[in-house]
Amino acid sequence: MNAESGYLLLVEDDPDILKLLDTTLTFSGYRVITARNGNEGLEVIQKERPAIVITDIMMPKLDGFGLVHRLRLNPETRDIPVVFITATYVAPEDREFAFDVGATHFIQKPLNLDEFLQTISELLKQGLPVEIEPLDEFDFYDGYRIRLETKLAQINKKITRDKFLLGTPADAEDESIQRSFRRAVNERDEIILLLEQIHEQLKKYTEPE
Repeated sequence: MNAESGYLLLVEDDPDILKLLDTTLTFSGYRVITARNGNEGLEVIQKERPAIVITDIMMPKLDGFGLVHRLRLNPETRDIPVVFITATYVAPEDREFAFDVGATHFIQKPLNLDEFLQTISELLKQGLPVEIEPLDEFDFYDGYRIRLETKLAQINKKITRDKFLLGTPADAEDESIQRSFRRAVNERDEIILLLEQIHEQLKKYTEPE
């Protein structure tokens, strides 16, 4: 497998990071197709199989965990290497769950672009990995729930801290704190929506027939 025999699918909802990685990979000689969330990524994969999927975790509609789980459920896409890139899910438990779901490699943002390109090159040279069996559906959704609830508690603390800072005269006009607050609120709202969806899925396994 090499850059000429397939394309790299880049799935990222942050337009600045998407542009940076798209440009970096293209200049390195790779054919790159981009998507802004997991649903768009799946649509691309249905049309043409990628050599590698490079995906963020925190995304709207369908995030990285959900995308990889769906790839592993399908025998035709079970062996596609997946590289996670994330600034949000960086705890050891997050990393462990990422590999349990079926990630091939895990990279924390901000990215070191040289190391990132080396990782992609090495994965292409290695060829296809052994097919990764998907997690049991209950195990996936329950593990996902735990990760999201942990992340939600952390973000709520951040929102409370930023609110306090924005309420003080010295920091009220600080643009970096304002951006941090808005980003945290957006992440909180995305996680709450995901948790609602996951609780609905888990009901299928807990409600009596």
